[in-house]
Amino acid sequence: MRPGLIERQEFEYVRHGTVNFLVKLVVHTGMMRGWCLEHNDSASLRAVLPQLLWAHRGARRIHLIWDNGSSHIAQETGDFLPRHYPRVRVLFTPAHASWLDQAELLLRAFEARYLQRASWISRAELITHLDASWPEYNRLYAHPFTWSWTRAKMHQWVDRHGSRLC
Repeated sequence: MRPGLIERQEFEYVRHGTVNFLVKLVVHTGMMRGWCLEHNDSASLRAVLPQLLWAHRGARRIHLIWDNGSSHIAQETGDFLPRHYPRVRVLFTPAHASWLDQAELLLRAFEARYLQRASWISRAELITHLDASWPEYNRLYAHPFTWSWTRAKMHQWVDRHGSRLC
């Protein structure tokens, strides 16, 4: 890299595979927890759900806010949750609206601090890096999310701008 030039990738770049990084964000604390999944499928997701939900086992209701990823909308996942976790409610963000998903925003901030301009010699090395990075992110950067957008504010906004949305 040099000042004034765009960032470039060397031609010897070798891709060592992908890592499916699942993140849980607790908005009340801003803390995250990450899991590196072997595959982006329902079976891999269902395998980590007990760990993901264990800390909230005493809650009256748990809201999972998910995007429309294939593992999230899979029939097997949809059947598994009510059978094993009846207090869990799944809410899906609208398609193409990742800006509404706080976990996506968290991942962008995480990437900027821990992944940009980095290179790993193997998939296992990247997984080791991710497993070490999210606890550090919690220590240094996690903070509660303060919500300021209410249902009433949303209805007011739609009343003012709704005709331009169609």
